[in-house]
Amino acid sequence: MAGNSFGNLFKLVSFGESHGKAIGGVIDGCPSGIELDLEHIQQELDRRKPGQSKIVTQRKEPDTVEFYSGIFEGQTTGTPIGFAIHNTNQKSHDYSHIKDQYRPSHADYTYDQKYGVRDYRGGGRSSARETASRVVAGAIAKQFLKDVSIQAYVSAVGELALNKPYQELDLGQTESNIVRCPDPEMARTMEDYIKQIRKEGDTVGGVISCVIKNVPIGLGEPAFDKLHAELGKAMLSINAVKGFEYGSGFEGSKLKGSQHNDLFNEDGTTQSNMSGGIQGGISNGMDIYFNVAFKPVATIMQKQETINNKGEKVEMQGKGRHDPCVVPRAVVIVEAMAAMVLADYMLMARTNKKE
Repeated sequence: MAGNSFGNLFKLVSFGESHGKAIGGVIDGCPSGIELDLEHIQQELDRRKPGQSKIVTQRKEPDTVEFYSGIFEGQTTGTPIGFAIHNTNQKSHDYSHIKDQYRPSHADYTYDQKYGVRDYRGGGRSSARETASRVVAGAIAKQFLKDVSIQAYVSAVGELALNKPYQELDLGQTESNIVRCPDPEMARTMEDYIKQIRKEGDTVGGVISCVIKNVPIGLGEPAFDKLHAELGKAMLSINAVKGFEYGSGFEGSKLKGSQHNDLFNEDGTTQSNMSGGIQGGISNGMDIYFNVAFKPVATIMQKQETINNKGEKVEMQGKGRHDPCVVPRAVVIVEAMAAMVLADYMLMARTNKKE
């Protein structure tokens, strides 16, 4: 299986399956001399871990990270950073009923067709549990970036949407509720809706918005390595993501050029920011902002018709512990992937200057 690494200079190679002994990774290319707050890395994992509230999967995993290399006396050494997060609360028997069945909208069928074998326990490698490794790498990338601020939040659950620009929100309120929506009133409405969806044995999708501030001018390349293209790839690599838009996004396609153009101020900033902080694939110093759309979780507690590995139609129903809505736990994953992209481009910018 290829495609288990992300990044060019700041690179993560992840490993492990949902119901294996552990998941983890190796971070290659991280510069030496970075003072690491290991407690903060664990706090980031705690934002993603299961069982943290009534509206997420009740799988109880401490998600404690153990580092094996690349860190000495609280500093990065410049050598590969190896780490693992041990799985401690698997219930593999919850998946025995789908051993020979393909769950609708899951990777079961495609994995079987591509590899001739699949780990049916929780989806194996296709499980969103793999994203815990990304959170560790992203937490380290954030500490390398220092002055760059990356803040993601839930802006929609199903049809419930904030419909407010991020400038009108107090993003400091994001972690004050279990939905991770910075509008307390909307957060309560979203929470009630997710609970109702769970009672129905169903799931619902949503949108995570992200704002990145203090990005230096000049990150990104004008052709194939555009900054927004790499951000899009990063977000679309996250489980359940179905869409990515930055800046004015799809709404911008409805405007005239006279409405959409970002006019310059004398200091090089712009009066508006339809470009979302990126022009010609290169950061321009303005805020970078984007939206990430997540589909409803595919496993539902309702009966559905599907096929088995013999091509026969069968009836199945989800069992076990699953998220009714994935977006509250995915906020930190979006931040982590954005951090890895920016760390990678910062290092590439350093290399270009040296040359």
